[in-house]
Amino acid sequence: METRTALIAIIVKNNESVNSVNTLLHEYRDYIIGRMGIPYHEKQVNIISIAMDAPQDVINTLAGKIGRIEGVTTKTVYAPED
Repeated sequence: METRTALIAIIVKNNESVNSVNTLLHEYRDYIIGRMGIPYHEKQVNIISIAMDAPQDVINTLAGKIGRIEGVTTKTVYAPED
């Protein structure tokens, strides 16, 4: 199956949602290339970026599941297709 390279940007405003986000990321760990998390204490948010190489439907599913968590916002950016 053909894969795409993508970056999912995640902003977590509700600290109680962090465990739900981490659980989903653990479930999709086979597709994750790298992860960076930054706690931004001044604004009381956590910023997470997830680099992935996966089929597009897998990326969309993960981003959708994360985006449905209360207090969490996501945006996905895809690398250009060759």
